[in-house]
Amino acid sequence: MEKVDTSVPVTVTTDRTLRIKVIDSCGMTCNFCHNEGTAVSVDNRRRSPGPYSGSGASGRVSIYAATNGARFLSAPILPTGEFQNCLDRLRESMGFNEVHLTGGEPTLHPRLPALITVTRQAGYRVSITSNGENGERVLTDCAKAGLGHINFSIFGTTPQELALVQHARFRTSGLASGKINALDRSIRLATDLGLESRANIVLPNRKHVDRVRRLLDKYTPALSVRVLSSLADGQESLDAIDQLINDLGAELESVGLIAGTSGFRMNYRLPGGRPLTVKHIRPTRLPVTCSGCRFNNSTDCEESYYGIRLYRDTSGTFQVGICIQRMDLCLPVEEFLGSDIREEVIRLRTTDHDHLTRSISPGVT
Repeated sequence: MEKVDTSVPVTVTTDRTLRIKVIDSCGMTCNFCHNEGTAVSVDNRRRSPGPYSGSGASGRVSIYAATNGARFLSAPILPTGEFQNCLDRLRESMGFNEVHLTGGEPTLHPRLPALITVTRQAGYRVSITSNGENGERVLTDCAKAGLGHINFSIFGTTPQELALVQHARFRTSGLASGKINALDRSIRLATDLGLESRANIVLPNRKHVDRVRRLLDKYTPALSVRVLSSLADGQESLDAIDQLINDLGAELESVGLIAGTSGFRMNYRLPGGRPLTVKHIRPTRLPVTCSGCRFNNSTDCEESYYGIRLYRDTSGTFQVGICIQRMDLCLPVEEFLGSDIREEVIRLRTTDHDHLTRSISPGVT
Protein backbone atom coordinates (compact mmCIF):
# COMPACT_ATOMS: atom_id res chain seq x y z
CA MET A 1 0.00 0.00 0.00
CA GLU A 2 1.22 3.49 -0.84
CA LYS A 3 1.84 5.94 1.97
CA VAL A 4 -1.25 7.88 2.99
CA ASP A 5 -1.30 11.68 3.01
CA THR A 6 -0.74 12.48 6.68
CA SER A 7 -1.73 16.11 6.33
CA VAL A 8 -5.13 14.89 7.57
CA PRO A 9 -5.79 12.59 10.54
CA VAL A 10 -5.41 8.90 9.69
CA THR A 11 -7.03 6.30 11.92
CA VAL A 12 -6.17 2.61 11.94
CA THR A 13 -8.67 0.24 13.51
CA THR A 14 -8.92 -3.55 13.35
CA ASP A 15 -11.66 -5.50 11.59
CA ARG A 16 -14.11 -6.88 14.18
CA THR A 17 -17.23 -7.20 12.02
CA LEU A 18 -19.05 -10.41 11.15
CA ARG A 19 -21.33 -10.27 8.10
CA ILE A 20 -24.37 -12.57 8.32
CA LYS A 21 -26.59 -13.49 5.38
CA VAL A 22 -29.97 -13.86 7.10
CA ILE A 23 -32.17 -14.49 4.04
CA ASP A 24 -31.81 -15.05 0.32
CA SER A 25 -35.10 -13.48 -0.81
CA CYS A 26 -35.08 -10.08 -2.49
CA GLY A 27 -37.67 -8.05 -4.36
CA MET A 28 -35.16 -6.53 -6.77
CA THR A 29 -33.37 -8.03 -9.76
CA CYS A 30 -30.22 -5.90 -9.93
CA ASN A 31 -27.96 -7.17 -12.72
CA PHE A 32 -24.71 -6.71 -10.72
CA CYS A 33 -25.71 -8.52 -7.50
CA HIS A 34 -23.18 -10.90 -5.89
CA ASN A 35 -25.79 -12.15 -3.37
CA GLU A 36 -23.03 -12.62 -0.77
CA GLY A 37 -21.53 -15.33 -2.98
CA THR A 38 -24.42 -17.78 -2.81
CA ALA A 39 -26.59 -18.77 -5.77
CA VAL A 40 -30.19 -17.53 -5.85
CA SER A 41 -31.90 -20.26 -3.85
CA VAL A 42 -35.27 -20.19 -5.61
CA ASP A 43 -33.60 -20.73 -9.01
CA ASN A 44 -31.41 -23.66 -7.91
CA ARG A 45 -33.52 -25.81 -5.61
CA ARG A 46 -33.71 -28.64 -8.14
CA ARG A 47 -29.99 -28.55 -8.97
CA SER A 48 -27.26 -30.60 -7.40
CA PRO A 49 -24.44 -28.63 -5.75
CA GLY A 50 -21.90 -27.09 -8.12
CA PRO A 51 -21.80 -25.45 -10.34
CA TYR A 52 -24.98 -23.61 -9.54
CA SER A 53 -26.68 -21.36 -12.07
CA GLY A 54 -25.94 -17.66 -11.74
CA SER A 55 -29.37 -16.71 -13.08
CA GLY A 56 -32.81 -18.20 -13.52
CA ALA A 57 -36.55 -17.73 -13.78
CA SER A 58 -36.71 -15.25 -10.89
CA GLY A 59 -34.74 -12.68 -12.89
CA ARG A 60 -32.24 -12.34 -10.07
CA VAL A 61 -28.53 -12.98 -10.52
CA SER A 62 -25.54 -14.00 -8.44
CA ILE A 63 -22.57 -12.95 -10.52
CA TYR A 64 -20.04 -15.40 -9.04
CA ALA A 65 -22.28 -18.43 -8.50
CA ALA A 66 -21.37 -20.28 -11.69
CA THR A 67 -17.61 -20.06 -11.02
CA ASN A 68 -17.05 -19.79 -7.26
CA GLY A 69 -17.44 -23.47 -6.36
CA ALA A 70 -20.35 -22.98 -3.95
CA ARG A 71 -21.40 -26.29 -2.41
CA PHE A 72 -24.60 -25.22 -0.67
CA LEU A 73 -27.67 -23.04 -1.02
CA SER A 74 -28.44 -20.58 1.73
CA ALA A 75 -31.48 -20.83 3.98
CA PRO A 76 -32.95 -18.24 6.37
CA ILE A 77 -31.20 -17.91 9.72
CA LEU A 78 -33.60 -18.31 12.63
CA PRO A 79 -33.38 -16.70 16.12
CA THR A 80 -32.59 -19.98 17.88
CA GLY A 81 -30.23 -21.11 20.58
CA GLU A 82 -28.08 -22.71 17.90
CA PHE A 83 -27.68 -19.32 16.21
CA GLN A 84 -26.78 -17.66 19.50
CA ASN A 85 -24.24 -20.39 20.20
CA CYS A 86 -22.57 -19.65 16.83
CA LEU A 87 -22.47 -15.97 17.70
CA ASP A 88 -20.97 -16.68 21.12
CA ARG A 89 -18.28 -18.99 19.76
CA LEU A 90 -17.29 -16.67 16.93
CA ARG A 91 -17.10 -13.68 19.26
CA GLU A 92 -14.93 -15.56 21.72
CA SER A 93 -12.69 -17.09 19.06
CA MET A 94 -12.42 -14.16 16.62
CA GLY A 95 -12.95 -11.10 18.79
CA PHE A 96 -15.96 -9.87 16.79
CA ASN A 97 -17.99 -7.07 18.36
CA GLU A 98 -20.28 -6.02 15.48
CA VAL A 99 -22.66 -7.92 13.23
CA HIS A 100 -23.79 -6.67 9.86
CA LEU A 101 -26.98 -8.36 8.61
CA THR A 102 -27.29 -8.83 4.85
CA GLY A 103 -29.22 -10.87 2.29
CA GLY A 104 -30.93 -10.91 -0.15
CA GLU A 105 -32.97 -8.21 1.50
CA PRO A 106 -32.89 -8.59 5.30
CA THR A 107 -36.08 -6.58 5.92
CA LEU A 108 -38.01 -9.38 4.16
CA HIS A 109 -37.04 -11.76 6.97
CA PRO A 110 -40.25 -12.34 8.97
CA ARG A 111 -38.33 -12.52 12.28
CA LEU A 112 -35.72 -9.83 11.75
CA PRO A 113 -36.40 -8.01 15.07
CA ALA A 114 -35.96 -11.31 16.94
CA LEU A 115 -32.66 -11.93 15.12
CA ILE A 116 -31.48 -8.48 16.21
CA THR A 117 -32.51 -9.23 19.80
CA VAL A 118 -30.54 -12.50 19.85
CA THR A 119 -27.49 -10.81 18.31
CA ARG A 120 -27.59 -7.97 20.83
CA GLN A 121 -27.91 -10.48 23.67
CA ALA A 122 -24.76 -12.16 22.34
CA GLY A 123 -22.88 -8.89 22.89
CA TYR A 124 -22.77 -7.41 19.37
CA ARG A 125 -23.64 -4.06 17.89
CA VAL A 126 -26.01 -4.62 14.96
CA SER A 127 -26.36 -2.95 11.58
CA ILE A 128 -28.10 -3.92 8.34
CA THR A 129 -27.83 -3.18 4.64
CA SER A 130 -31.20 -2.69 2.95
CA ASN A 131 -32.68 -1.53 -0.34
CA GLY A 132 -35.59 -0.09 1.67
CA GLU A 133 -38.34 -2.07 -0.02
CA ASN A 134 -39.83 -3.34 3.25
CA GLY A 135 -38.42 -1.03 5.88
CA GLU A 136 -41.67 0.77 6.59
CA ARG A 137 -43.12 -2.47 7.97
CA VAL A 138 -40.27 -3.62 10.20
CA LEU A 139 -37.89 -0.79 11.12
CA THR A 140 -39.83 0.38 14.18
CA ASP A 141 -39.59 -3.07 15.77
CA CYS A 142 -35.96 -3.38 14.65
CA ALA A 143 -35.10 -0.13 16.40
CA LYS A 144 -36.81 -1.35 19.58
CA ALA A 145 -34.78 -4.58 19.35
CA GLY A 146 -31.53 -2.60 19.32
CA LEU A 147 -30.63 -1.98 15.68
CA GLY A 148 -27.75 0.49 15.63
CA HIS A 149 -27.56 1.75 12.06
CA ILE A 150 -28.80 1.01 8.58
CA ASN A 151 -27.06 1.32 5.23
CA PHE A 152 -29.53 2.01 2.44
CA SER A 153 -28.29 0.76 -0.93
CA ILE A 154 -29.51 3.19 -3.57
CA PHE A 155 -29.29 1.98 -7.16
CA GLY A 156 -31.17 4.82 -8.82
CA THR A 157 -32.46 8.26 -7.87
CA THR A 158 -35.10 8.21 -10.61
CA PRO A 159 -37.36 5.37 -11.84
CA GLN A 160 -35.50 5.38 -15.15
CA GLU A 161 -32.11 4.90 -13.47
CA LEU A 162 -33.34 2.07 -11.26
CA ALA A 163 -35.11 0.32 -14.13
CA LEU A 164 -31.90 0.28 -16.17
CA VAL A 165 -30.12 -2.02 -13.69
CA GLN A 166 -33.02 -4.47 -13.31
CA HIS A 167 -33.75 -7.66 -15.26
CA ALA A 168 -35.41 -6.94 -18.61
CA ARG A 169 -38.76 -8.37 -17.45
CA PHE A 170 -38.90 -5.85 -14.61
CA ARG A 171 -37.38 -2.91 -16.43
CA THR A 172 -40.42 -0.62 -16.15
CA SER A 173 -40.69 2.84 -14.68
CA GLY A 174 -43.85 1.85 -12.83
CA LEU A 175 -42.21 -0.94 -10.84
CA ALA A 176 -39.08 1.15 -10.25
CA SER A 177 -41.15 4.11 -9.06
CA GLY A 178 -42.83 1.90 -6.46
CA LYS A 179 -39.44 0.70 -5.19
CA ILE A 180 -38.09 4.23 -4.93
CA ASN A 181 -41.19 5.42 -3.06
CA ALA A 182 -40.81 2.52 -0.61
CA LEU A 183 -37.16 3.46 -0.11
CA ASP A 184 -38.08 7.08 0.53
CA ARG A 185 -40.60 6.04 3.19
CA SER A 186 -38.04 3.75 4.83
CA ILE A 187 -35.44 6.52 4.95
CA ARG A 188 -37.93 8.96 6.49
CA LEU A 189 -38.96 6.39 9.09
CA ALA A 190 -35.35 5.52 9.97
CA THR A 191 -34.59 9.22 10.43
CA ASP A 192 -37.70 9.70 12.59
CA LEU A 193 -36.68 6.72 14.72
CA GLY A 194 -33.24 8.23 15.30
CA LEU A 195 -31.44 5.37 13.57
CA GLU A 196 -28.05 6.28 12.17
CA SER A 197 -28.71 6.08 8.44
CA ARG A 198 -26.35 6.01 5.49
CA ALA A 199 -26.87 5.92 1.75
CA ASN A 200 -24.54 3.64 -0.21
CA ILE A 201 -24.22 4.41 -3.90
CA VAL A 202 -21.76 2.90 -6.39
CA LEU A 203 -20.13 5.30 -8.85
CA PRO A 204 -18.96 3.26 -11.88
CA ASN A 205 -18.09 6.12 -14.27
CA ARG A 206 -18.48 9.83 -14.98
CA LYS A 207 -21.97 9.35 -16.43
CA HIS A 208 -23.21 8.64 -12.91
CA VAL A 209 -21.78 11.72 -11.18
CA ASP A 210 -25.07 13.61 -11.54
CA ARG A 211 -26.88 10.70 -9.86
CA VAL A 212 -24.84 11.21 -6.68
CA ARG A 213 -25.45 14.94 -6.79
CA ARG A 214 -29.21 14.34 -7.09
CA LEU A 215 -29.00 11.99 -4.12
CA LEU A 216 -27.36 14.70 -2.02
CA ASP A 217 -30.01 17.21 -3.08
CA LYS A 218 -32.92 14.85 -2.49
CA TYR A 219 -32.32 13.64 1.03
CA THR A 220 -31.91 15.44 4.32
CA PRO A 221 -28.38 16.01 5.62
CA ALA A 222 -29.35 13.57 8.40
CA LEU A 223 -28.72 10.84 5.82
CA SER A 224 -24.97 10.55 5.34
CA VAL A 225 -23.84 9.52 1.88
CA ARG A 226 -21.14 6.93 1.18
CA VAL A 227 -19.83 6.58 -2.39
CA LEU A 228 -18.40 3.19 -3.30
CA SER A 229 -15.84 2.66 -6.04
CA SER A 230 -16.65 -0.02 -8.60
CA LEU A 231 -13.86 -2.58 -8.92
CA ALA A 232 -15.33 -3.90 -12.16
CA ASP A 233 -14.88 -0.45 -13.69
CA GLY A 234 -11.40 0.16 -12.32
CA GLN A 235 -9.83 3.47 -13.19
CA GLU A 236 -13.06 4.77 -14.75
CA SER A 237 -14.70 4.59 -11.34
CA LEU A 238 -11.76 6.27 -9.59
CA ASP A 239 -11.74 9.06 -12.18
CA ALA A 240 -15.47 9.58 -11.67
CA ILE A 241 -14.98 9.87 -7.91
CA ASP A 242 -12.23 12.46 -8.46
CA GLN A 243 -14.60 14.43 -10.69
CA LEU A 244 -17.37 14.27 -8.08
CA ILE A 245 -15.06 15.48 -5.31
CA ASN A 246 -13.78 18.35 -7.48
CA ASP A 247 -17.26 19.35 -8.67
CA LEU A 248 -18.59 19.44 -5.12
CA GLY A 249 -15.59 21.28 -3.73
CA ALA A 250 -15.24 18.61 -1.06
CA GLU A 251 -12.30 18.80 1.33
CA LEU A 252 -10.62 15.68 2.69
CA GLU A 253 -10.88 15.64 6.49
CA SER A 254 -9.66 12.19 7.51
CA VAL A 255 -8.83 8.68 6.36
CA GLY A 256 -10.00 5.50 8.08
CA LEU A 257 -8.03 2.30 7.51
CA ILE A 258 -9.24 -1.07 8.82
CA ALA A 259 -6.53 -3.62 9.45
CA GLY A 260 -7.39 -7.13 8.36
CA THR A 261 -9.82 -6.17 5.62
CA SER A 262 -9.63 -4.61 2.16
CA GLY A 263 -12.10 -1.78 2.75
CA PHE A 264 -11.00 1.72 3.75
CA ARG A 265 -12.70 5.11 3.87
CA MET A 266 -11.84 8.67 2.94
CA ASN A 267 -13.99 11.20 4.78
CA TYR A 268 -14.76 14.55 3.12
CA ARG A 269 -16.65 17.68 4.11
CA LEU A 270 -18.75 19.62 1.59
CA PRO A 271 -18.72 23.45 1.57
CA GLY A 272 -22.05 23.56 3.42
CA GLY A 273 -20.69 21.30 6.15
CA ARG A 274 -22.27 18.05 5.01
CA PRO A 275 -20.09 14.92 5.30
CA LEU A 276 -19.36 12.65 2.35
CA THR A 277 -17.51 9.34 2.63
CA VAL A 278 -15.80 7.49 -0.21
CA LYS A 279 -15.17 3.78 0.31
CA HIS A 280 -12.30 2.15 -1.56
CA ILE A 281 -10.77 -1.31 -1.77
CA ARG A 282 -7.06 -1.92 -1.20
CA PRO A 283 -5.33 -5.16 -2.26
CA THR A 284 -5.41 -7.25 0.91
CA ARG A 285 -4.71 -11.00 0.81
CA LEU A 286 -4.55 -13.91 3.22
CA PRO A 287 -0.88 -14.78 2.70
CA VAL A 288 -1.30 -18.56 2.52
CA THR A 289 -4.90 -19.19 1.45
CA CYS A 290 -4.87 -16.56 -1.29
CA SER A 291 -1.36 -17.27 -2.59
CA GLY A 292 -2.30 -20.10 -4.95
CA CYS A 293 -5.75 -18.83 -5.90
CA ARG A 294 -6.49 -18.51 -9.61
CA PHE A 295 -8.01 -15.08 -8.93
CA ASN A 296 -4.94 -13.78 -7.12
CA ASN A 297 -3.96 -11.05 -9.56
CA SER A 298 -4.68 -7.36 -10.07
CA THR A 299 -7.71 -7.89 -12.32
CA ASP A 300 -9.59 -11.03 -11.24
CA CYS A 301 -9.63 -10.61 -7.46
CA GLU A 302 -12.41 -8.07 -7.18
CA GLU A 303 -13.07 -7.80 -3.45
CA SER A 304 -9.67 -8.85 -2.05
CA TYR A 305 -9.95 -10.27 1.47
CA TYR A 306 -12.99 -8.46 2.86
CA GLY A 307 -13.73 -10.38 6.05
CA ILE A 308 -15.73 -13.27 7.52
CA ARG A 309 -19.29 -14.12 6.49
CA LEU A 310 -21.73 -16.48 8.19
CA TYR A 311 -24.39 -18.48 6.33
CA ARG A 312 -26.93 -21.18 7.16
CA ASP A 313 -27.37 -23.85 4.49
CA THR A 314 -30.52 -25.79 3.61
CA SER A 315 -29.45 -28.70 5.85
CA GLY A 316 -29.34 -26.33 8.84
CA THR A 317 -25.55 -26.20 9.06
CA PHE A 318 -23.90 -22.85 9.78
CA GLN A 319 -21.10 -22.15 7.32
CA VAL A 320 -18.23 -19.65 7.55
CA GLY A 321 -16.99 -18.05 4.32
CA ILE A 322 -13.90 -15.97 3.63
CA CYS A 323 -14.40 -15.03 -0.05
CA ILE A 324 -17.45 -14.62 -2.28
CA GLN A 325 -15.38 -15.60 -5.33
CA ARG A 326 -14.17 -18.78 -3.59
CA MET A 327 -17.20 -20.25 -1.85
CA ASP A 328 -15.50 -23.65 -2.03
CA LEU A 329 -13.43 -22.41 0.91
CA CYS A 330 -16.49 -22.26 3.18
CA LEU A 331 -16.35 -24.45 6.28
CA PRO A 332 -18.91 -25.45 8.93
CA VAL A 333 -18.41 -23.32 12.02
CA GLU A 334 -16.88 -26.12 14.08
CA GLU A 335 -14.34 -26.92 11.36
CA PHE A 336 -13.50 -23.29 10.79
CA LEU A 337 -12.78 -22.68 14.47
CA GLY A 338 -10.22 -25.47 14.44
CA SER A 339 -8.71 -24.60 11.07
CA ASP A 340 -5.51 -22.96 9.91
CA ILE A 341 -7.62 -20.35 8.11
CA ARG A 342 -8.93 -19.03 11.43
CA GLU A 343 -5.36 -18.61 12.66
CA GLU A 344 -4.38 -16.95 9.37
CA VAL A 345 -7.19 -14.39 9.65
CA ILE A 346 -6.14 -13.48 13.17
CA ARG A 347 -2.47 -13.16 12.16
CA LEU A 348 -3.42 -10.96 9.20
CA ARG A 349 -5.12 -8.49 11.50
CA THR A 350 -1.93 -8.08 13.53
CA THR A 351 0.54 -7.95 10.64
CA ASP A 352 -1.69 -5.63 8.61
CA HIS A 353 -2.13 -3.29 11.58
CA ASP A 354 1.63 -3.15 12.07
CA HIS A 355 2.18 -2.51 8.35
CA LEU A 356 -0.43 0.25 8.18
CA THR A 357 0.78 2.07 11.24
CA ARG A 358 4.35 2.03 9.94
CA SER A 359 3.20 3.26 6.51
CA ILE A 360 1.33 6.27 7.78
CA SER A 361 3.35 7.40 10.80
CA PRO A 362 3.54 10.05 12.15
CA GLY A 363 -0.08 10.88 11.27
CA VAL A 364 -1.60 7.73 12.74
CA THR A 365 -4.10 8.02 15.59
